[in-house]
Amino acid sequence: MTTGAQVVIERLLAGGVDVCFANPGTSEMHFVAALDSARDMRPVLCLFEGVATGAADGYARIAGRPAATLLHLGPGMANGLANLHNARRAFSPLVNVVGDHATYHKPLDAPLESDIEALADWAHGSVHRPASPADIGAAVDSAVQSATGEPGRVATIILPADFSWGPADSNPAVPQQQQAATAGMAVADVADLLRDRGGKALLLLGGPANTAAGLTAAARVTAATGARALVETFPARLARGRGVPHHDRLAYLGEQAAEQLSGTTDLVLVGARSPVTFFAYPGKPGDLVPPGASVHVLAPADLEKLADHLGAPPYVDSPPTAPTVPSGPLNPQNWAEVIAALLPERAIISDEANTSGLFLPAATAGAAPHDVLTLTGGAIGQGLPVAVGAAVAAPDRPVIALQADGSALYTISALWTMAREQLDVTVVILNNHAYAILQLELQRVGTSATGEQSRSLLDLSRPDIDFASIAQGFGVPATRAGTAEELAEQFRAALAEPGPHLIDAVVPAWSAG
Repeated sequence: MTTGAQVVIERLLAGGVDVCFANPGTSEMHFVAALDSARDMRPVLCLFEGVATGAADGYARIAGRPAATLLHLGPGMANGLANLHNARRAFSPLVNVVGDHATYHKPLDAPLESDIEALADWAHGSVHRPASPADIGAAVDSAVQSATGEPGRVATIILPADFSWGPADSNPAVPQQQQAATAGMAVADVADLLRDRGGKALLLLGGPANTAAGLTAAARVTAATGARALVETFPARLARGRGVPHHDRLAYLGEQAAEQLSGTTDLVLVGARSPVTFFAYPGKPGDLVPPGASVHVLAPADLEKLADHLGAPPYVDSPPTAPTVPSGPLNPQNWAEVIAALLPERAIISDEANTSGLFLPAATAGAAPHDVLTLTGGAIGQGLPVAVGAAVAAPDRPVIALQADGSALYTISALWTMAREQLDVTVVILNNHAYAILQLELQRVGTSATGEQSRSLLDLSRPDIDFASIAQGFGVPATRAGTAEELAEQFRAALAEPGPHLIDAVVPAWSAG
């Protein structure tokens, strides 16, 4: 007998989904059992659902195709929602398999009963619940095709337990139904616009435009027209380093972003959303498009065609000076210089350094070629799980997780998965003993925390967190660094030895003052 769970795995594999980041429960046990007869599916156990969903996001960003997650009922889905939000903002293709109660058990309102469809809808993707065991194969095929359409998105399959354990027949693939990509302006029209506006036009680059080829084409366009180019604030994947044109990123702080966009009469979105501030602030605008400016859209696939249409000359690389290893006690600038100087070729950086990462983009502009994965949706706790997924997707590439201390704690159990899977991930914890981003935001919203009670919510001391001991408890070798020399020595050693490592780097909080 072929069970419904076996059909799900069979159809996932047929759709090119061969990795499953899982945190299963009772309703998913038949899926777990079915893995024994599906040797081509790689199961990766995660100790928290937010690690599973974040890992699937990181996998998709590097592999360019979806992984599956296996989540336990509505509460399991709820635990994974924050990193599904980041995946949605990254346009990552991702297929959730969420177990549900048996169909005849749902009316009893058992303790774990919940509205899974509502949770799945929250991710702004597609939801697929088979109406009968005969519909399972078609539901899985539809979910995979939905996830891999243009742009990528989160697809959720809800699998009742009785469908999972009962007999089911595999179905042929349903007709492909891809989402339509957003149409942009014609290349010739954009070329005319840029020639006419010159330096008053600005390209905002996002998504597929942030590959090495896209950034190179953008550099050719700006050289030929005098237009400017910026990269979106938090790109899903950004090519960086020697040989890749450096374009500044749109600043996180609204005041700085407004200054970058000042004087723009025509904003051309190339795979990016129209820019807004992350939050509302008293007396400040949330829409960052300059008053009176026109907004246009160019398809990322047309960026190189635009450069050619303009007759732009080939890009000539003039790389910044190669970074060197600094010395002295660690600070918000020199730790980034250490990483940049020692970064290996083809590294993948999972960047959730937050306030400690202010100097990272400038430091790594002249580093070895690498890719950067950033916090696309702003929901912290992404960095370690995304590093897990990236390492599974590209076992031949070194993965570097640059991780703020506060957000590391949201998904710290990702270290255990790194150890179990022996993933080549080097984690550098930027440990400033504070929620420094909140201290910064406190000033920007026009208030202050001067009393002991309010300050206690922004402070991560009393007691200090021993990340080295935590890592060792999860099976990850760990060290602690307080100087640039120590960080360099430990980073070199971690890169030289296969498997995961963690460095607890004590870095004072950056201050605008």
